Amino acid sequence: MRKLMFLSALVLNVLLLAATAQAQKISGDYIETRNADVWTGACVANGELNLAGDQAILAWRVSKGDWNGVTLDGLGVVGVVKAAATLGDQYNNPYPAKAVMIVDAKASAAQQTALIDMAQELAGKLLENVVEIKVEPIKMELAQHGMHDVSTSVHAGDLVGIETRAIGSGDHLCGNENVYYQPLTKLMHSMPAVAELDEYRGPDLGVIWTLHGKRSAFVGSFAR
Repeated sequence: MRKLMFLSALVLNVLLLAATAQAQKISGDYIETRNADVWTGACVANGELNLAGDQAILAWRVSKGDWNGVTLDGLGVVGVVKAAATLGDQYNNPYPAKAVMIVDAKASAAQQTALIDMAQELAGKLLENVVEIKVEPIKMELAQHGMHDVSTSVHAGDLVGIETRAIGSGDHLCGNENVYYQPLTKLMHSMPAVAELDEYRGPDLGVIWTLHGKRSAFVGSFAR
């Protein structure tokens, strides 16, 4: 009887370890931009409150792993959001938000479905209300110039363009800057950055934008 109980406990532990490994088997890079500064001081943030920050682009590139049993190595997905209020403002509700999903043209039909499901799971309510799904070539690049000096780019067809660089000494405006808003999804690691280009040129959200030089980006990594 004791031997049977020991074997049962061993099997249970193996199953639990397998379930944990199953739940944490995908990782990659993440880039986010908004139309409000995320690294800033209260003076600038209060000036943008309810006037900006209701638009965002979230981009994931899977380095390795699978989602719902579908391998997604090297594939990307982008969510473009128009919210009802400034994202991150604790006093106003940004929902419902409208979203356009852009999936990698290299992905198969099963992979496209898995990419959308992954993005919606990671971003929660933000990508819940999808008004359009686009299939475009997605290219994400990260160049490491030092420990905290990273430049990135994201291009999704002609719809989305992002170029970021690390924050430098010349980006201080009021002298009290910090991470005023947190990233819109849970990340393993993230750094605020300057969005030299933040652009969306699609028709489905009722708004398009091209912004330059805002301290409105995050560069990070995710894992689940």
